Amino acid sequence: MKANLVRVLAVVCAWAWVVGCGRSSPPQSAIPHALPEPPRVATCEPGQPGGRLVLVAAAPPRTFNPVFALDNASDQIARLLFGVLVQFDFASQEVVPGLAESWSVTSDGRQWTFKLRRGLRWSDGHPLTSADVLFTWNDVIYNPRIRVPLASVFRLKERGFAVSAPDEHTVVVVTPEVFAPFLEFFGSVPLLPKHKLQDLARGGNFLLAYGVDSSPDKIVGAGPFRLKESRPGRYTLLERNPEYWTTDRTGRRLPYLDELQIVVTADAGDAAERFLSGQSDVCERIRSQDFTRFQAAAAEGRFRLIELGPATERDFLWFNQNTNVNRISGQPFVAPHKLTWFRNAAFRQAVSCALDRERIAREAYDGRAVPCETYLGAETARWYNPNVPRFAFNPNRARTLLAQAGLQDRTGDGIVEDEAGRVCEITLLTNAGNPTRAKVASLIAEDLRRTGIRLNVHLVSFDTLERKINEEFDYESAFMGLSGGGADPASHLNVLQSAEPLHQWFPNQPQPASDWEARVDALMEAQMRTLDFAARKQAFDEVQAILAEQLPMIYTVTPIRHVAVSASLANLRPAILAPSPVAWNADELWLKIR
Repeated sequence: MKANLVRVLAVVCAWAWVVGCGRSSPPQSAIPHALPEPPRVATCEPGQPGGRLVLVAAAPPRTFNPVFALDNASDQIARLLFGVLVQFDFASQEVVPGLAESWSVTSDGRQWTFKLRRGLRWSDGHPLTSADVLFTWNDVIYNPRIRVPLASVFRLKERGFAVSAPDEHTVVVVTPEVFAPFLEFFGSVPLLPKHKLQDLARGGNFLLAYGVDSSPDKIVGAGPFRLKESRPGRYTLLERNPEYWTTDRTGRRLPYLDELQIVVTADAGDAAERFLSGQSDVCERIRSQDFTRFQAAAAEGRFRLIELGPATERDFLWFNQNTNVNRISGQPFVAPHKLTWFRNAAFRQAVSCALDRERIAREAYDGRAVPCETYLGAETARWYNPNVPRFAFNPNRARTLLAQAGLQDRTGDGIVEDEAGRVCEITLLTNAGNPTRAKVASLIAEDLRRTGIRLNVHLVSFDTLERKINEEFDYESAFMGLSGGGADPASHLNVLQSAEPLHQWFPNQPQPASDWEARVDALMEAQMRTLDFAARKQAFDEVQAILAEQLPMIYTVTPIRHVAVSASLANLRPAILAPSPVAWNADELWLKIR
């Protein structure tokens, strides 16, 4: 589940160092300085430098300022332009050194010490030291005048982290209490150059920094690439950062690529056409309707079609368990008798057992999906618990569970009724404009009808669906999904904790509405307050078991994700959890033939 709930559009205004859009600039540093000591050494196979890699994006970036890069397009570019203390290797699902060569933590789990590589440089050649780390945190992220959205993640009980630097190569961070995902979360925040941005931070004009109209030579970072040219709404062109602090094992400085261009496409169909016509090197999202064409073209040897396995994007249905009433009308959000059904675990288990997931995969996804019954899938290898209760397709079991919930066919018409004779008829909302989702919803309705539940599917606009789910709460059931998400359990807090807004079936609870939700709350809090992986895993394993038993979210299938890549692209390490499954390790990629 993705944790970036707030989306910020940086307001970019004309200012002294901000120039007209589309301007390209000469290199910032023609002669690179010596490598830092020690450089980071990548484990990739040695490659050859040169060439331009062309990627596509569904939308243009809104900003080049990494602390406001909350949309996918901005985040993709920020990952390429800026450096971090530690990096997350999406292939191994492990944290590895970045700008910091090492780190340590005290026995109480609250004081962390990072050792920076000596001789680090920003892309303009200026030294990068601990002063830049302090600036990033104390002058920007924790600056109350700037209001950085991610600052709230790094406050515990309203207290921020104490960030200090005893010398130019050492950073010490003290947290108010143990913060389990500290290394991955704190360490992966992009660092900002004090020498370029301190005046803006002091003046309270930080929203002006690093806008999409900024002159490329003013965008200074410490990532593998730097900005060469920006054509807002059309493309972003990056070039190799000559001061990058990583080498391959032969000592050659990375990245290999001369340039990396990200082109904005009108839609997914345009992205497919661009790739199939040879205008881009990677297609990271192949639509179901395009798969046959890609498969045929790949057979001709024009490119490689790679199966990544089950994706992280999964749709699910849920029933509204909100016990509150509308403050204006005084009426309950859900009819009391239906609320009784929805809050009964046996009812939700029956619905899960009624779903023929194999059929859904076959008919809605042409077989390119696998049944999904659990909150996490095996793709999250480090945290996945395979030993949870399962309520797979079993119509007889579904009818038995419905009877346990007090619902039986009392009239012989094939539809179950409760003890008061009320027909089990439910309205399911899902969004229009998504043919696959609409197909799945219709299959769900057919499956439930066979079990005795009359499900009426209503297709509404996505805006209407979001409003009813997140603001009005006057619906019975819904079918949609949450996508993305990190590997760490902390990434799931906004869904699993009862007080959070993405606790879809009953959000924003002042107190847990059920014993099992209270237990999930306690377990999620407990795993956040220890650095012992075994203890965290045990707690999150139990959370997954509770969710599998209670089924507040009833999953259907997981699509199998395929990507297409140019035959000349080397050093691929595809990772299903990465925001960009193919290009996440762009500093290691190289082109064999150009």
